Amino acid sequence: MKENMLVMNKKNFLGTVCVAVALSAVVSACGDGTTRSAGWEFSPNMYEPLAFNPDQPNPNFKDNKTAQLPPTGSDPIGFVRFEYPNTTEGYTQAGLEVKSPLAMTDVNLKQGEALFLTYCAVCHGKDGNGDGQLTKDRKVNDSRGERELEKFPPPPSFHRSAGAKSTRGTVMADLSDGQIFHTITYGYNAMGSHASQLTPDERWKVVMYVHELQKK
Repeated sequence: MKENMLVMNKKNFLGTVCVAVALSAVVSACGDGTTRSAGWEFSPNMYEPLAFNPDQPNPNFKDNKTAQLPPTGSDPIGFVRFEYPNTTEGYTQAGLEVKSPLAMTDVNLKQGEALFLTYCAVCHGKDGNGDGQLTKDRKVNDSRGERELEKFPPPPSFHRSAGAKSTRGTVMADLSDGQIFHTITYGYNAMGSHASQLTPDERWKVVMYVHELQKK
């Protein structure tokens, strides 16, 4: 009998403690009605980072700014600097000096073809004839009705048999490694830069495939 009473008292005590702890947690998590405080927070470091936000003052720097300009002459990780400027002189110099660092292999050529079809064929055409979809008459039907889409002027053909010249005066079939790479990097006329879409190696693979088109 005495032992049963002790067990019951112990259970009651533990139950009372659990209820008290739970009640304290609920009460402490509630605001006091006068502030916006939510009370105790669970793992606040999960949503309040220890690091400084870019727009926060930062005493670790002389100007007290967290967002700092990179050191002069530094390059982002993975960035490959192209030392030839986006000028006529830079284009000419690149054409004379820049050569592809990639070996001519079936794998590189096949990848170059895939990249060309993805990024270039829409204007240059899948065979490099300058007859891509954006150079043709196109219409669209939508909620505004039927309307014509903008048509871009066709670029000259890469084929040697066509004998077409670029707007810079060079026969398209004679464009060198450096000239093609420079144009892909910076763009020219209606063609925009593809430096953000294609890595340097990918650009060189496109150059490799363009040379194959020049043979036609």
